[in-house]
Amino acid sequence: MHSNLIVARMDPGATADVARLFSAFDTTGMPHRMGTRRRQLFAFRGLYFHLQDFDTENGGELIEEAKADPRFIRISEDLKPHIEAYDPATWRTPADAMATRFYSWESE
Repeated sequence: MHSNLIVARMDPGATADVARLFSAFDTTGMPHRMGTRRRQLFAFRGLYFHLQDFDTENGGELIEEAKADPRFIRISEDLKPHIEAYDPATWRTPADAMATRFYSWESE
């Protein structure tokens, strides 16, 4: 399994709205199209963490391909009032908001 972790800023009061948007999005065929196996959202003191798990290493490539899909465009627009880039000066694509894994451990 491969994981991506996106870090952004979010108003703590927006968790219900963001959860509702993703709940609707995840009932469409988009998670399958992007190869998403699991999505988890976390909030901590004004920060937003979006953990997305994929069955294969090419999850990022599948997301890039899906970015032109109207459903992807719509959720991106719907999230804008609630989520902003961690560093707006350097953000150009979702890859600019992805954390870098520096340690991993799994049980046998």
